[in-house]
Amino acid sequence: MSQNYAAGLSKYKHKGVLGLKEIYDNDAEMKRKVLELSKLMQSAKHVVLHTGAGISTAAGISDFRGPKGIWTAEKKKQKPAPSKPFSEAIPTFTHMAIMELVRTGTVKFVISQNIDGLHIRSGLSMDHLAELHGNIFMEECPKCHTRMLRKSPAPTIARKKTGGVCGTTGKRATPCRGELIDNVLDWCSPLPETDLSSSEAHSRAADLNIVLGSTMQINPSGELPLKAKARDPNSKFVICNLQKTKFDDDADLVIRAKVDDIFRGVMEHLALSVGDYKPEQDPVLAISCERIPLSRNLVQPPVELLPQPKVNKRKTTLKSEPPQQDKKKLKVEPKDDGAMNEIEIDPKPEPTLF
Repeated sequence: MSQNYAAGLSKYKHKGVLGLKEIYDNDAEMKRKVLELSKLMQSAKHVVLHTGAGISTAAGISDFRGPKGIWTAEKKKQKPAPSKPFSEAIPTFTHMAIMELVRTGTVKFVISQNIDGLHIRSGLSMDHLAELHGNIFMEECPKCHTRMLRKSPAPTIARKKTGGVCGTTGKRATPCRGELIDNVLDWCSPLPETDLSSSEAHSRAADLNIVLGSTMQINPSGELPLKAKARDPNSKFVICNLQKTKFDDDADLVIRAKVDDIFRGVMEHLALSVGDYKPEQDPVLAISCERIPLSRNLVQPPVELLPQPKVNKRKTTLKSEPPQQDKKKLKVEPKDDGAMNEIEIDPKPEPTLF
């Protein structure tokens, strides 16, 4: 369950703004905004979704910063609200709708901060999904870099050894035997490079970025939806969240409603049907052994949608220059004899994950 996950993370003080009041649009306003969102999705060429904990609360999984969130309760020194174990939660209407939107090509890519595995369990293609903070149903082999899908949640978090051994065979047809680790990140862990680079590329290429169930306080995830506007002010940015975010004023549309209600309206306007979750089609439940190896090939946005390198107008060829080295800042510390000693420190802080 999400409480156990939160408790397993290392101690970290800066958890963001907690317990903000939830705001609901009235029925008429919500319907008007849902219709506007549907039209934006119909006219867009490259739609990218950014999903947060708010899309999984309907599955019984607690969020973190909401009025009854885990970290909100922790701050108030209260007992957190009950939360389903990850193994018992099933995909919500929104998860199933997203799977259908990707299947039909309406949505090109999904970027998720969630570790609950519900996107994959809905049947969403892993080639169209970046899980920036990991997946509780995944393991990795540090030796051969094979990803494994587990039948049950990993027994550890924060990229620790799970006790599993990699059975992948290489060119010599002998098992790798690497010690498997879980796939879930800890505070300040570096984000997975492949997922992050694909997320940045799709976010920049999108003419419509939609945030679902997130207060956008996690960096760099929270800043990705604004990448396209930095490149093209005409690109659209929509936030669907019950709480205010620091980017509300930058958004073209803000919808204050539960994401399941929003997507019921969207799917109706788009004339797309949403199937029920079927356990027999859940790739996690389909595993007959403890784990299976996975392969994926993350889709990339069309080249013509990506920012093009600037060409020097005075020359017909591009000129590449060596990257500039970051200048080291100096910290002055006293020596034992009273003299001052200059010590180099790295000017770049660790990226904040959660």
